[in-house]
Amino acid sequence: MRRGIACADRPASALRRSARVSDFFAVVDFSLSVTGPIFVVLALGYWLMRRRMIDDAFVNAGSRLVFNIALPALLFISIAKTRFHDAANLALIAFGVGVTVIVWLMLEAIAARLVSEPRDRGVVVQGGFRSNMGIVGLAYCVNAYGDDGLVAASLYLALVTIVFNVIAVITLGRSLDRSQGVGAMARGIATNPLIIAIVLALPVSWLALDVPGWVLQSGQYFANLTLPLALLCTGAALDFRQLRREVGSTMLAGTAKLVAVPLVFVLGGLAWGFRGVDLGVLLLMSSAPTAAASYVMVRAMGGNATLAANIIALTTVGSILTTSVGVMVLRGLSLM
Repeated sequence: MRRGIACADRPASALRRSARVSDFFAVVDFSLSVTGPIFVVLALGYWLMRRRMIDDAFVNAGSRLVFNIALPALLFISIAKTRFHDAANLALIAFGVGVTVIVWLMLEAIAARLVSEPRDRGVVVQGGFRSNMGIVGLAYCVNAYGDDGLVAASLYLALVTIVFNVIAVITLGRSLDRSQGVGAMARGIATNPLIIAIVLALPVSWLALDVPGWVLQSGQYFANLTLPLALLCTGAALDFRQLRREVGSTMLAGTAKLVAVPLVFVLGGLAWGFRGVDLGVLLLMSSAPTAAASYVMVRAMGGNATLAANIIALTTVGSILTTSVGVMVLRGLSLM
């Protein structure tokens, strides 16, 4: 009798193991679908640069085109086409803004203790909290959730980007003894093309205005350039030889950006009750690498530009791995 029961249990046990294996590979496949395309285009940009098929002039011109035209067009169209009252998640946006400020204050306290050079503290802090949401984070969300991810991430990006710019100026100004007045900070925010696009799009979304089809189609041509061109330029700009310098501060900022900050956002989001697309946006936006704009700001303010470049290079490559792991865990737990 026992033999018969054992024989009957074996097929059921084998089916359960097969189902678990299938579920695991489904989670891995979803994770790779989010981060894999980013890695491929970044690697292509790096390879093309080393083969001299593209050069610094291409990267500089492409980056300016993305920052000033393509990415603003993408943000404007994605927000303008969205009915604000249907799509806006004010709780998610408020959570993102609040946790960003908390993370910034925590990093300030940590940098004051662990970074011996005072002038480098602002660079480390900015490298730890300032995500490349507009390019890599947005690409993660689109790969994971399609148009739903783009809409949720665009509205989230709208206000958190403003907060990033404000606290970046504050933290760099403090550490470099180059504090800017309120007027200069306001001018920097008011002339930022991304913020201009967001501010123009929000009333269109709020009032449910119809944008002429030819305007949307024209803007869409530029919007379609954004992610592939931006990722190509980001990959081409990577310089791993720089990583041998400023190792300690680079690793501190990289660990904060890739591990500590996403954990704070995800655990806080879980405690707050976010699930599904909302929790996915929190993970994918917070685990994106350090924004390339951080290098530009550090260099313009006379800070340690080499350290800023190191942090960007480390987090750009490391984000592929850490984000994949985060997606696998949350997807495996059916939380995103």
